[in-house]
Amino acid sequence: MIKIELKNKENQPIIGRIDHEKEVQPFMAQGEDLAVLAIKDYSYELGDKIVVTTPEKDRYFAVQLDETMPISIIYLPQEVWEYQIPLTEAARKASVETAFHSKRHHLIVRKAFDFEITNYQNLSFNPHDQKMLSGAYPHAKANVETRDDAVFFAKNAIDGKYGNLSHGSYPFASWGINQQADAALTIDFGRKVAIDWIRLLFRADYPHDSYWTKVTFEFSDGEELVLPTTNATIFQEIKFPLKETSSLTIKNLIKAEDASPFPALTQIEVFGKNK
Repeated sequence: MIKIELKNKENQPIIGRIDHEKEVQPFMAQGEDLAVLAIKDYSYELGDKIVVTTPEKDRYFAVQLDETMPISIIYLPQEVWEYQIPLTEAARKASVETAFHSKRHHLIVRKAFDFEITNYQNLSFNPHDQKMLSGAYPHAKANVETRDDAVFFAKNAIDGKYGNLSHGSYPFASWGINQQADAALTIDFGRKVAIDWIRLLFRADYPHDSYWTKVTFEFSDGEELVLPTTNATIFQEIKFPLKETSSLTIKNLIKAEDASPFPALTQIEVFGKNK
């Protein structure tokens, strides 16, 4: 049984009407293979969260927690996933201004279809990722994020947004490294996957931005791959024999010898199959 609940900052169920003709009751929906929570008139408040409870035997789910976000396949190794609704002004800068700010809501969580689990796909894609690990994978984390500002969080590099000809707020959010020489970003898949293709899209707001001339990819077993890179405004990629790993780290970022101190990553895509 899949269950979706809305809870407040005190972890109490939020009570209301999904429609003016319905009775007051907790905002909750459940179903065997699909849960849909539809609400006509409720404005989220700071501290509200979405709590998803899933069956123990199923780990892959298709989710859409807001109409501004695409449906995406995520991996949930635990039965409970808590998604903190991003309502702060800082968080809003990293997404379209209407995200989570409508009074009408349509939340979906369903079991992933077999073909969605087994097909060849971008395994790093997760627009529902959050700065802190929420229990959903893939998850992006980094040892630095410029000014701890949401528009430069690591999660921006796996959200599927490709705008890279400017910088700062949406739609140009990126992973910013705050000029830190040892900056590194890790994608944690939460399970073993098999990958053979990595694509990078640098932020290319030149001449404001700089770029990297070489990057290193490290797999969970310590093996490394090196990719020479340029200031291209399009994806740069590397293909290799199928590799099993539970994480991928991009590190040893060699900055170009130019005047700008601001290289940044708009997107990373990692293609392969679930094990």
